[in-house]
Amino acid sequence: MIKLKSFILSLVISTSFISPLVHASSTETHEKITPKVIFFDVNETLLNLDNVGKSVSKALGGRDELVPFWFTTMLHYSLVSNETGEYHSFAEIGIASLEMIAKQQNIDLTPEQAKTAVLTPFRDLAPHSDVVEGLKRIRALGYKMITLTNSSDAGIAAQLKNSNLAQYFDGSLTVQNLQTFKPDLKVYQWAEKEMKVAPEDAMLIAAHAWDIAGADKVGWKTAYILRPGKALYPLADKPDLTGKDLIEIAKQLEADAK
Repeated sequence: MIKLKSFILSLVISTSFISPLVHASSTETHEKITPKVIFFDVNETLLNLDNVGKSVSKALGGRDELVPFWFTTMLHYSLVSNETGEYHSFAEIGIASLEMIAKQQNIDLTPEQAKTAVLTPFRDLAPHSDVVEGLKRIRALGYKMITLTNSSDAGIAAQLKNSNLAQYFDGSLTVQNLQTFKPDLKVYQWAEKEMKVAPEDAMLIAAHAWDIAGADKVGWKTAYILRPGKALYPLADKPDLTGKDLIEIAKQLEADAK
């Protein structure tokens, strides 16, 4: 009984020391995020790729399970392009990746069919349901808003026009001008120079962990949209803001602007 009382007493004493520390930690002041320029990724971040997925699946004989494999293959070979210095547009890499997977799976697919399956839906994508409200709210805060994508100049122009999102942005930057794909750090550094903004005054909003990791590495603030099926890369630093959609990100920016 004496030992039990001693244990309880020591637990109470230790808890009395720990409690203030826990309280202090929970009431830490949040660093306000107030960038001068906000860069936006577009595909998946703003625009819904469901139609692309359906088109690619149809081209692959209805094999829905191959669609994520196609997208990661496209990303993989964009990085191969970075390393070899042989640039092809993101659309060209997407078409080539689709042809590769069709051959690997013994699915009959002509180059023209692959081109149609990728290009037709990619140029005419609808925004996610949260995007218009989210963009309006961020726009109201007075930030300069720029798209920064792996698409071509013509590709992003068509996408923004067809989705009716062009009105919310002050400009667009694409890797076509640099011929190097994100998340190569040179892309983010080039973008900040183009916009004449210091790294600490730049922010990226994206739904891709690899994109967030690249922007963070050059000193940008980052906001991650946790779209369904997405997850953060555990070995990278956590983003400054996280939300399930753009509206949640906008609300956090509004709170920081007060």
